[in-house]
Amino acid sequence: MPVFNAPLRDMRFVLHEVFDAPALWARLPALAEKVDAATADAILEEAAKVTAQLLAPLNRSGDEEGAQWHAGQVSTPVGFKEAYATYIEGAWVGLAGNDEFGGMGMPKMLAVQFEEMLYGANSSFALYSALSSGACLAIDAHANDTLKSLYLPPMYEGRWAGSMCLTEAHAGTDLGIIRTRAEPQPDGSYAISGSKIFITGGEQDLTENIIHLVLAKLPDAPAGPKGISLFLVPKIRVNADGSLAQPNAVTCGSIEHKMGIKASATCVMNFDGASGWLIGEAHKGLAAMFTMMNYERLSIGIQGIGCAEASYQTAVAYARERLQSRAPTGAVAKNNIADPIIVHPDVRRMLLGMKSMTEGGRAFASYVGQQLDLAKFSDDAQERTDAQTLVALLTPVAKAFFTDTGLESCINGQQVLGGHGYIREWGQEQLVRDVRIAQIYEGTNGIQALDLLGRKVIADWGAGLRHFTHEIRAFADQPNVTYSAELLDAVQRLENLSDWVQEQADTNRNEIGAASVEYLHLFGYVAYAYLWARMAHVAESKHDEDEGFYGAKIATAQFYFSRMLPRILSLEQCIRAGSASLYGLSAEQF
Repeated sequence: MPVFNAPLRDMRFVLHEVFDAPALWARLPALAEKVDAATADAILEEAAKVTAQLLAPLNRSGDEEGAQWHAGQVSTPVGFKEAYATYIEGAWVGLAGNDEFGGMGMPKMLAVQFEEMLYGANSSFALYSALSSGACLAIDAHANDTLKSLYLPPMYEGRWAGSMCLTEAHAGTDLGIIRTRAEPQPDGSYAISGSKIFITGGEQDLTENIIHLVLAKLPDAPAGPKGISLFLVPKIRVNADGSLAQPNAVTCGSIEHKMGIKASATCVMNFDGASGWLIGEAHKGLAAMFTMMNYERLSIGIQGIGCAEASYQTAVAYARERLQSRAPTGAVAKNNIADPIIVHPDVRRMLLGMKSMTEGGRAFASYVGQQLDLAKFSDDAQERTDAQTLVALLTPVAKAFFTDTGLESCINGQQVLGGHGYIREWGQEQLVRDVRIAQIYEGTNGIQALDLLGRKVIADWGAGLRHFTHEIRAFADQPNVTYSAELLDAVQRLENLSDWVQEQADTNRNEIGAASVEYLHLFGYVAYAYLWARMAHVAESKHDEDEGFYGAKIATAQFYFSRMLPRILSLEQCIRAGSASLYGLSAEQF
């Protein structure tokens, strides 16, 4: 039966050895006095206990019971309330939050490791916390001091939760056509009216208040996305001293019945003249909301990694024990009636594919976290600018590539178990169902691909891309980099292909959409190649210290470069085929 344990040894390898995060933290004044290697390890070890012992045991029961709605109230599955109370005692919601308002102020590089543990242990539970963390980020970045002082401390504490209210029945990706309205009131507040759908954690029984961040339009709003404003709308109104007042005009109309993440309440929220307060400037709410959305996009990407890791752990354990047939080269377990299936080439192909992509994703998530830390905490203006450029470029890749390959890994993990992977007891089918949503919410992966290619590459003629590839080339040009040639070839293909799409798009704008998904995947494989080359470089220098661990890293890197990176060749062919074949049928011919 499935047992989840955080991969602490690998997390420490990425943080301390590949990126030397403690050295980075030591030179950033805002972090130097807060965190070092010992502090980071202690936090990760405690997080591993919380996720393995408190949250993972509720994963299957939460899936089977699901969140329940009755007369506007939502109840979470048995055990969730008690687990949440223990969870907030550890101040986990505010792990990376602003310490001025009660957060712990830890670096994002550390937070991404914790988020992976959360999603691997219990994706439904993780979402309640993730939405709160993202809402806090948006409030901290854009709200006035009064709102920050009033709302952030209880949110970081975990007594209050947050939600993100964007989508409407007719307005998903195209938020410019939302209908929710905000009417100015004499006291400076706004009356918010409208309905939102697909609201994660919009109603639940875990916290005493829920703070909704709602997109709406003022009466004088211009048409389209430039007319959107962002409002803070509490479920229960708050007095000036922080105490709770009367309920606001906010109700949960229903919850969705879903394929997965069933213990996470996905709500229809109705605002009937609810009192709200403007966050940031009028008509600039989309930019403020994207502070939260970009956080959530990285977080949801990490859901793909966490679920893949959980699936891998179960698949490996099963493959070591399940006896079926003999190895192609002859009996291995001669005292048994058959060999464990881990001897078979196809099982190893699936397991190594999972291992290489999950560990590559973990390193890439940490790399993005590093850039977020530099963008936030560095006292060097150019370093902050460079880091912000990389964050903008890499966020859509992280969200989409982590989740696309995370689903692939979970399916492979299910396949390793054969028929046992299809039934509930082993947990593999739940992981497939739970991770599937990650490709859809927080901006579908097709939209992420359009954002990457259209806005982050084509729009600036590849300037941001070349900032990234310059860094990769600088690493590959160092002495004794084992995969230097393969890495440089992959980077050159990425750059050449980017230029080709740019040229094609100058005469046919369909080329961007036709190429975008394959382009994002190609980009992802090249980025992982960079991280695997770095991990292999470290492992080779330390092989004698721990042959088991570092030897596995070296062998997995070899698998990645020989069996995974070549996928870019077929992706390149697809992209260069152009958009013409997509338009060979009329709408009626489909």
